Amino acid sequence: MKLEGKVALVTGSSQGIGRRIAERFAREGADVVITYNHSRDGADEARRAVEAAGRRALVLKVDLGCVDSIRTLLTDSISYFGRLDILVNNAGIETHAPFWEVKEADFDKVLGVNLKGVFFATQEMVRHLMADHRRGKIINISSVHEDLPFPNFAAYCASKGGLKMLTRNLSVELGPLGININNIAPGAIETPINTNLLNDPQKLGALLKQIPLERLGQPGDVAGLAVFLASDDADYVTGSTYFVDGGLTWNYQEQ
Repeated sequence: MKLEGKVALVTGSSQGIGRRIAERFAREGADVVITYNHSRDGADEARRAVEAAGRRALVLKVDLGCVDSIRTLLTDSISYFGRLDILVNNAGIETHAPFWEVKEADFDKVLGVNLKGVFFATQEMVRHLMADHRRGKIINISSVHEDLPFPNFAAYCASKGGLKMLTRNLSVELGPLGININNIAPGAIETPINTNLLNDPQKLGALLKQIPLERLGQPGDVAGLAVFLASDDADYVTGSTYFVDGGLTWNYQEQ
């Protein structure tokens, strides 16, 4: 098992990609902190899956737009398990509106979770690892839209573009500490965030024509890469973005 004896914190792990990562990490031997903001039921289902794999799980609620809530999350996780080895910044949100109609509150909410939340969760993780003089792995779930324009989702794209640069910068700062940090950039994945797309046959059909592998991605497609990046196999990998998009990025045209 690639993660045997490790402890991982996966934000937004009550559903979708985050939940599948938590479950895969458990099957690879890791204990897992599962977080949620709204779906306690989903978090409990994820906990049962982790425990069914023979690992320990802790469920915590967090507001990733609030630094105090993030610090409490890290403190409670470390108190319960004794340490953390892996942080997966998975939680993310988006809002849809033409640029000229974007409300300040929506902008703040998207940037607060997708960029500010990642920044300060990572900061707390790094402080923990530094205090213990230990190596660690940080994985950010970004998006193809850290590079690919997405009209009517300007705040989301800005948050993911910022995440790309943050990851590159931190790879330089954290490398001497033995801390690896990388991004995974999913394309069109079959998750709750894409519910509207999944329920629109015309838009879905048009998108599938632009994906060379001719299918949507599954959360497991992302989870497998996350296992690699969290493992010792990726000890010499840092500062990079790995696209999990079926080839979409290089074949995409906005409809």
